[in-house]
Amino acid sequence: MFGQDTSYHKILPNNDEYITSNSVPRRSPHIATSIFYPNMLRIFIYSNIKARRGIYDDYNWVNSSLDVIGSLEKAGVKIHVKGMKQLEKFDGPAVFIGNHMSTLETFALPSLINPVKRVIFVIKKELATYPLFGRVATARDPIVVGRKNPREDLQIVFNEGAEYLKKGRSIIIFPSRTRSSKFQSSTFNSLGIKLAQKNNVHVVPIALVTDAWSNGKRIKDFGKIYTKKDVHFEFGEPMLIEGNSSEYHLKTVDFIKQKLISWGREDLIID
Repeated sequence: MFGQDTSYHKILPNNDEYITSNSVPRRSPHIATSIFYPNMLRIFIYSNIKARRGIYDDYNWVNSSLDVIGSLEKAGVKIHVKGMKQLEKFDGPAVFIGNHMSTLETFALPSLINPVKRVIFVIKKELATYPLFGRVATARDPIVVGRKNPREDLQIVFNEGAEYLKKGRSIIIFPSRTRSSKFQSSTFNSLGIKLAQKNNVHVVPIALVTDAWSNGKRIKDFGKIYTKKDVHFEFGEPMLIEGNSSEYHLKTVDFIKQKLISWGREDLIID
């Protein structure tokens, strides 16, 4: 099902839910990690070659995303996805807003969203210059922010975001200041809500748990793979922002918190 020859978006489009087969063995972190990263290196190299040639298009992006999901499953990680039908409830682009826990969601979300709503990310400047990954990331026309001047970043997201939304491109925003294994609502800003309201497009909340791919001690993107921790993604009800935007921000925060609790991961909620 997965790999470089994967047909465009086989994983989910006609289903609301996806769960990894129970036949996938749970492996020790050492074995899972040793299985996963050689596959990731292959995916990085393959995608980088495509990006260098200027052909890292939607098809190749989705397929490499599926390849990452497949590689995680082969390593022993069980993945749950729910709420895909939410993406089909409205016309036009949207702003997708989710918590940001690990590197995993950056690689997995394109295959879940892009075949239904063509999408781009808001990313940090450091990612755009990252070895191997930087070329791939910039090939997908992200909105790049510096994270040093919040006011300047706000204008970049508003200005470039408006242009992309007018062209029919959806946007994925992780509003937390930085990637974290915990969810802290006080650091979860309302930028995505304001962008959606200003451009009269829907907001789709995303709740996720991805700490099976842990943050590394020396290099943050390369932590151990823990197969006893299931991966969860769930898309919430689309919301068109009317009136007080803070109410919709609170709804998004509450959706994420409630899903973390329902997955038995209330330990990840700080406030």
